[in-house]
Amino acid sequence: MPKIKTNRGAAKRFRLTGTGKIRRMKAFTSHILTKKSTKRKRNLRKSTIATKADSTRIRRMLGK
Repeated sequence: MPKIKTNRGAAKRFRLTGTGKIRRMKAFTSHILTKKSTKRKRNLRKSTIATKADSTRIRRMLGK
């Protein structure tokens, strides 16, 4: 069996935590920021954990 190639787009977007969960950055931060409140923009800067439903596919794309 050949090794699974890492999806380079996924590798740039997701990181594994020490416990094996998948960390990702939040969306909606690139443009049209004037109508978003300062509090909302500040909270969008933080990273979050990917849902369990998506983690299986993401893990496979990362080759883990």
